[in-house]
Formats: sequence, C-alpha cells, structure tokens
Amino acid sequence: MNLLIFLERDARRDLERLNFPASNWVPALEGPDGKPLLDVLVVGGGMCGQAAAFGLLREGVRNFRIVERSERGREGPWTTYARMDTLRSPKHLTGPDLGVPALTFRAWYEARFGRAGWDALGKIARLQWAEYLAWVRKVLDLPVENRTAVIALQLAGDLVRADLRGPHGAETIFARKVVLALGRDGSGAPRWPEFASFTAESAAARSRVFHSADEIGFEAWKDKRIGVLGAGASAFDNAGAALEAGAAQVALFARRPHLPQVNKSKWTAFPGFLRGFGALDDARRWRFYAYIFSEQVPPPFESVLRCDRHAGFALHLAEPWTDLAPDASGVTVTTPRGTHRFDAAIVATGFDVNLMDRPEIAAFSKSASVWADRVSAEEARAHPEAARFPYLGEGFELRERTHRAAPGLRNVHVYNWGCTMSHGALAGDIPGIAIGANRLVDAIVRDLFVADADRHWDALLAHAEDELAQTPYYVPTERR
Repeated sequence: MNLLIFLERDARRDLERLNFPASNWVPALEGPDGKPLLDVLVVGGGMCGQAAAFGLLREGVRNFRIVERSERGREGPWTTYARMDTLRSPKHLTGPDLGVPALTFRAWYEARFGRAGWDALGKIARLQWAEYLAWVRKVLDLPVENRTAVIALQLAGDLVRADLRGPHGAETIFARKVVLALGRDGSGAPRWPEFASFTAESAAARSRVFHSADEIGFEAWKDKRIGVLGAGASAFDNAGAALEAGAAQVALFARRPHLPQVNKSKWTAFPGFLRGFGALDDARRWRFYAYIFSEQVPPPFESVLRCDRHAGFALHLAEPWTDLAPDASGVTVTTPRGTHRFDAAIVATGFDVNLMDRPEIAAFSKSASVWADRVSAEEARAHPEAARFPYLGEGFELRERTHRAAPGLRNVHVYNWGCTMSHGALAGDIPGIAIGANRLVDAIVRDLFVADADRHWDALLAHAEDELAQTPYYVPTERR
C-alpha cells in the first residue's frame, strides 16, 4: 500500500484547516508598463525559494512568481554539485514544512519506510532529501517556473524591474518586492584561487580543471589520477565521488598542517541563537560570525572515512598549491614540496560572498551596504570574507551605503547564504529555514500593508457588510 498517497491527503486536509492558501488581501496595482504589477518575485525555486513561497501563500500574498533557471528536479545543489552521501543535519530537524506536521521529512519518510525505518535511519540521504522537497512542492502546488532565469534587475524608483529569459523568450516585468533565494552562491560566485599559469577560460582548463560546484562526469576519469584542492566537506565529497567512480588515485591537498577539528557553526543551531542573533548590535554580531568563519569548518567524519577506505586516496597536509598549469594531456600542480602531475584537478574552495560578482544585480550592487561599512578598517582587513557580506535590514533587505543613494534597495531581500552575517544561517541550513522564511514573509507582509495603508483606509471606509440583515434589528442604510 502506498501510504504516501494517504499522507498527501492528510497534508492537504491540514492545509485546508489552516485556511491555506489564504485569500489575497494586497490591492491590485498597475506597473509603469501598464501591465498588472507583481507583488513579489522570488528568484530561485530551491529549498529557500519554496519556503518563501509557502510563507507568502499562507499569509495571503498570492500575486507572486517563482522563477528557477534549472530544469525541474534540479533545483538547488542536491542532484547537481552536492556530492555527500548524507546531509549534515540531524534527521529530526524540521524546516521546509513551516510547522505543518504532515509536511515534515519524518512524516514523508515514515509513509515510505514505516516507523521502524525511521527509527533505524541515521542521517538523511541527500537524494532522498531532494525527493522530499519535490514532494512538498507538489503538495503545496507551488507555481515554480523552471528554465526561467533572471538576466538583470534594475531599480525603478520603489519598484524593481526584472529582465527574464524563459522557454517562451525574453520578458520584462515590474515587481514591488524581489527575494533573492539563489542558494549558496546567491551573494557571490564560486571561489577560484589565482595562479600564474591558470586561466579558467582556456580550453585546457575547461576540459581538465573543475570547480567543486561544476557538474563533473566522474566516469570519464576512471583509472585516472585527480588532484583536489581544499580541506572542507566539498573537497572530501568530490574526492570520494571520484574514487567511487573508479579513479586510480586521488590526492587531496590542504594548506593547513591538520584538518579543522570542531564545527563551531554547529553550536548555533538552537532557537535562542537562530531567533535572537539578528537582534544583537553590530559589534556582537560581528564578533560571533567573524570568529566562526575564522575557525573554519571540518569535513564531516563520514566524508573523511568515505575517502580513507580507498587505497588510492592520499591526503597532503601543509602543502598548498602555488601554481596550477593545465595542458592538453594533463595538469601540473606545483607546491612548496615540488610538482605533481594529474589527469584532472578539482578546486574545492567554496563560494565567495561578494555582491559585485552577481550579474543580476550589477546595476545597483555598489549602492548596497556591506559589513566592511560597519566595522573598523582593521577588522575588515583581519576578516575580509566576513567584511564582504551584505549588511541587511531586519527583513533581509539590502540597505543603502550612502543615504538616499538608492531607496529601492529596501525592496530587494537577500534570502540566501549572504544573510548569515546579519541574521545567522537562516537561509540554506535546515535548522534555520522556517525561522528565516517566517521572518522574511513577515517583513514583506508588513511593508506591503504599510505602502498601501491609504488604500486600505479607503477599503475600510467602503466596507459595508451588514451583520444584522438576517435579524429583526436590521436598519437599512438610508435610515442610519
């Protein structure tokens, strides 16, 4: 018996009891192009975009669109560049369900594998998490527009103009609010170290040097030698994927003399921190996360053991790459200890947070405040990564670097990894998803109501639903 069918029925019944989706209350407006004005444009249909859309529907904001550049089923990292076997988070944590029990991962898993299966589960398999998210999207009937990319955003007074490209061609729309739910690289781009002999655009580099965020056909490198730069989770996960695909040797290089041992960010996953961090003053917020980032994150022990069980795996500690030179037949890696020759190389150095790297917001990224504007020059030099994070308002909105430089910035909300310095890990990390989505939606709902306060006043004056029409005490309008 397929219990998932019954769970879907129960979930929809719970949602109906919660009056989901709520009736739209936002007045319909016309944009500068004479077309209906969109209330919210959600950019990204992965986990954060889904949660944001769910929250908007629950609060009666229904005039929105969710656009996603990827094919259906390939939203987010889960089926693309995420190569871990299991998630890092404990199985019991909730998030994308936004508090609806029938939409939790546990409910979904027990419907498929029973209570005994749940009890026996250690950590959540990555691809099962992707299946679960797709199921939540299906139950909620979220209108995600796949294969639709935002090419550029521009500020148009208090509105945001969005140039889109989708299956039906180019389109320009205007929105009152934009939510950037663009994932791990949503406030920057993949980080590439600089090497004298390496140019990412060269033919040799494109065919033999990969970033860990690239789609890599590991089967093509069976019986080959691969070099990996990095000491974090993605480095070990890519090394493990290569070894499991049959690579003869995989050598992983790290500049540190030993691997990081303690995941400081794991400590933050409790309600007090997740709910309270954003309310701290700048100095305390900076102190917390500048320290967490400086401590680095160790690879999960499962990822390390996944590699270590292969005879062809080698770990080179205290041996950074000083040069990377791809050619037609291979890749030469230079380190302080000498040179190494590989058939291919993987750069697993993560993502850099830098709004200047986001082509969608190039028109106004320089106007947005970053944390370097809020701390001393000395602190910014000591913690350059933390200093590049956008400095966001209480609703995840961008803030102006100079007063009145670009007032429309407040209508662009950063709901991705870039929010971490301002709000904590409320976008992307499962423990904070529900808290982050609710905070984001509360801010959007508040702003939309305040902006339309005079229209709502007129609607209040016009409200004339007679409560006592069915009673002997009804008084006609003309006699009142």
